[in-house]
Amino acid sequence: MRPMLIFLIPLILSNALQSIGQLAGSIFVGRWVGVDALAAISAFFPLFFLLISFTIGIGAGSSILIGQAYGAGNQERLKAVVGTTLTTTFVLSVLLALIGGIFTWDILRLIGTPENVIGVSVHYARILFWSMPILFLYIAYTTFMRGTGDSKTPFHLLIVSTSLNVALLPFLIFGWLGLPELGVYGAAYASVISTVLTFIVMLIYLKKTNHPLQFDASVRQHLRIDMALLKKLLRLGIPSSVNMILVSLSEIAVITFVNRFGSDATAAYGAVNQVVSYVSMPAISLGMAVSIFAAHAIGRGQQEQLAQVFRAGLLLNYLIGGFLVIVVYLFSQHILSWFLTNQSTLEIAHSLLMITLWSYLVFGHAMIVSSMMRASGTVLWPMVFGIVSIWLVEVPVAYYLSSFTSLGIKGIWIGYPAAFFVNLLLQYTYYRLIWKKKRIERLI
Repeated sequence: MRPMLIFLIPLILSNALQSIGQLAGSIFVGRWVGVDALAAISAFFPLFFLLISFTIGIGAGSSILIGQAYGAGNQERLKAVVGTTLTTTFVLSVLLALIGGIFTWDILRLIGTPENVIGVSVHYARILFWSMPILFLYIAYTTFMRGTGDSKTPFHLLIVSTSLNVALLPFLIFGWLGLPELGVYGAAYASVISTVLTFIVMLIYLKKTNHPLQFDASVRQHLRIDMALLKKLLRLGIPSSVNMILVSLSEIAVITFVNRFGSDATAAYGAVNQVVSYVSMPAISLGMAVSIFAAHAIGRGQQEQLAQVFRAGLLLNYLIGGFLVIVVYLFSQHILSWFLTNQSTLEIAHSLLMITLWSYLVFGHAMIVSSMMRASGTVLWPMVFGIVSIWLVEVPVAYYLSSFTSLGIKGIWIGYPAAFFVNLLLQYTYYRLIWKKKRIERLI
């Protein structure tokens, strides 16, 4: 429990800081630029998440291999994983930036983005798409560091990134000190500039501190695609990528359902997603921590520690997640008013939050079960269960209840807890009946 908590606190704070820039941008845009501008941003993010999903999956695969190599003390293997992942990530990010930048308008129109916000949403999206190569390299490096058990350095870097982002927002949105008044686009430029500057700071810091993952000759000589390693990365990463792609496609389906209710509903959806992102953050962080701790134990050949990792993860999920759920329920109206000033939009957002918030404890439980399996290389079945719960439960339930019952937009959010319960049931059944009885195969 204690080592996991020491690792987890900087990780949760890192994930929180990573979202604060978006949070601050949403508050600035929603309160001072307008509901339509917030709707424009909200309509874009499911598309952005879709395009980066494959690269995030590759990063998830690399973290498993790095965790096992680090646990076994195999530095050469560790550097080879870093080099292959960086090269693959860069190539993919360039391709995705081109695809996203060229076809943004067509895709946003396809998912039914309201006409009164689509032009703004397209412009905002393209600013972020062109910055994707630097963003992906930065994310990859922080993933490597966490894979070695270093959650503090990414946290310190995110303090730099978030501080820059928040500081730049008013100057770029409102045109302070003679800068151009960019409005909603200032939030995108603030994110890009802060990411690029932090990436430069990270490279300098790693070199100055002689960090094991510094970008030195030993890493540069591995900056090629090792086909054997790439196959292993793809075997571990593709199921995670496919799962994330299908999750993001489900979010696109959901935003399509939401868009039918108008731009006020889209803005409410964006505000609720901001709040939920913080409530679900401990679950996501715990999934990463459990996966890394389990990978280290497997790399050291200490499989008896896996049960301790599992129990600690579950306990922390319900303690930390439960506390956050209670706090948000108590102050939900006040929290949502940070983003929204229109009373009808605020009421929509509040009703949606009441329906779905509690179920993120179930989401966290399922995350920990699937992370235990992924750490050992069992990635296919967690993906299958995630797909089943999303596409055979969440999306159909959301569509039916919002289209054919009096619940309207509220019906969309009932799909989330239904999917979380089904996913947990499937994951836990497989974990107890099949996975624990198998011999855990070391991937090194």
